[in-house]
Amino acid sequence: MRVRTSLTTLAATAVLLASAATATATAAAQPLSAPHITNHFQLAASQQPENITVDRTGAAYLTFSFARQIVRVTPGSRPHVLATLPAPAKANTPNLGKAFVGGIARADDGTLYVTYATGTADLTGVWVVRPGGRPHRIAALPADGLPNGLALDQHTDKLYVTDSVHGVIYRLPACGGKATVWAKGTQLEPTTFAGANGLKLHNGSVWATNLDRGTVLRIPVTAKGTAGKIQVRATGMPSIDDFAFTGHGDTLLAARDDNQVDLVRPDGTHTTVLTPADGLQTPTSIAVHGSKVYVPSAAYMTGQDPNLLIARLGR
Repeated sequence: MRVRTSLTTLAATAVLLASAATATATAAAQPLSAPHITNHFQLAASQQPENITVDRTGAAYLTFSFARQIVRVTPGSRPHVLATLPAPAKANTPNLGKAFVGGIARADDGTLYVTYATGTADLTGVWVVRPGGRPHRIAALPADGLPNGLALDQHTDKLYVTDSVHGVIYRLPACGGKATVWAKGTQLEPTTFAGANGLKLHNGSVWATNLDRGTVLRIPVTAKGTAGKIQVRATGMPSIDDFAFTGHGDTLLAARDDNQVDLVRPDGTHTTVLTPADGLQTPTSIAVHGSKVYVPSAAYMTGQDPNLLIARLGR
């Protein structure tokens, strides 16, 4: 997640977009192929997708960050709004100044969990929407923080949340209750804007990214459920946002706010596999469903064409 911008960034983006407009072939690299945009969203309506999860049918569930919405999307269709979170009386969200719906996780029964930051104590925290139900908060989080990435462990019924301002990972019961700091350390902290960001559970560990530091982190979950030592698994990826594992061991795909998607290998090496030539407009997150890779773009930095891209993942 990054929404700040600068004249330099916009100028660079303009060059990239101009190149993309004249491109005659995709820039996708193996193991991805055949990238195509399946859904275009309305920037004027703040339909800027921040995070994604996919169900067994291939339908995508997205958070529209500044519209405060949770939506369901099938490729090629209009988004169906499942819930709109209540607006604060006066948003005072750190770094952003306005209400922000961030991470999303989905349980097998269709229950959706999201993070919500408003800068106010009455609304900031983790919210839940059960099938056919109305959204409600199940856990409060510090109003001076920025809850962002979210992951659900259905085996232990625990939720994990990154806070990009405080640079920590919280844990709380999926049924709701008090959130406690599960992991903290320099590796999770921001340097200028946002620290701990994307979040996933994978092979007995919690994995996270740090946007400012450009790193991928792995934190083992001990037998007692506590956080093990934070391990830096990859570096050198400025503006890294959320990510998803490809299914090949610890190989993952990471969205970067500087308009690319990287393939990150278990040894920490990484290569670019999607670029603006494929239609990226500030990609924010990744979902992998079988042989398909879903990449939502929020257009935070480019200011045009928020969209959902799908590519084929080679096996």
